[in-house]
Amino acid sequence: MRVLLTGGAGFIGSHVADRLIEKGYDVYIVDDLSNGKIENLNERAQFIKADIRDRERMAEIFDEIKPEIVNHHAAQISVQRSVEEPRYDAEVNILGSLNLIDLSVKHGVKRFVYISSGGAVYGDPHYLPCDEKHPVNPLSPYGASKHAVEHYLFLYHVNYGLDYVVLRYPNVFGPRQDPFGEAGVVAIFTVRMLKGQEVYIFGDGYQERDFLYVKDVAEVNLLAQEAEIKFEDPLDPIFNLGTGRGTNVREIYQALAGLIGYRKAPVFKEKRPGEVYKISLNAEKATSVLGWKPRTTLVEGMKETVEWFRNRTS
Repeated sequence: MRVLLTGGAGFIGSHVADRLIEKGYDVYIVDDLSNGKIENLNERAQFIKADIRDRERMAEIFDEIKPEIVNHHAAQISVQRSVEEPRYDAEVNILGSLNLIDLSVKHGVKRFVYISSGGAVYGDPHYLPCDEKHPVNPLSPYGASKHAVEHYLFLYHVNYGLDYVVLRYPNVFGPRQDPFGEAGVVAIFTVRMLKGQEVYIFGDGYQERDFLYVKDVAEVNLLAQEAEIKFEDPLDPIFNLGTGRGTNVREIYQALAGLIGYRKAPVFKEKRPGEVYKISLNAEKATSVLGWKPRTTLVEGMKETVEWFRNRTS
């Protein structure tokens, strides 16, 4: 079965590609390499360099590939950049996604798997862990743009019969994560500690995130492509991913410092705008419907991540 995987040269997308190829799917990766890296690409995948905002080029790709499944990971992922450049965020995350959704309908795609953000769409939570019924009140343009596409998918299902699944990710970490951006605290801390550099914590360090290892995320993407999903309610195809437990940034710092043998104290800086203070996600629905649950503990995932970066950090 042919899968068009956008963002497949990126951190998470490349792990998804590996898992799908392992399962026997024919994977076609579309990535503009603005964040993705050639070295992340699985050699058994077909790679096409393209920007999802380019409607004409994407139409050509759909004509060439004739995908049966679209797995959409490509996105503008920076909360800070979305605050500073909300138009750019919307161009990539909303208009780029609409190109793919519209083309999927025209080409009779069997399922559209869309990657949303459980860490950003809910805003400041009313209760924890958040389930899929929690009110959606994003605090950043990034959260707003990711959620907007969920509405478009519902409209395209109602009006054109598009079959889709939404996966709301928590904070995903693991090998291949970019250690030089704003997101990915585990990767950022790991590389700076391995190099003996100062480690910065934005805010008081007690902000909490739900951390999920990337290989567990890759597995749920496989299940989401194959599971039978009912469409009796707008929330039916939407799934939170996570452990249901928040871990604060100070705890992440201490755990990594212990694994690496890092002795310096963290440097605290001003909190970033648009960020949620505490979030964790209830993934019971993903367990009951998709048959998924996380299998890698936070410490196990950290150990594998540290080892991966240690082998690549001088």
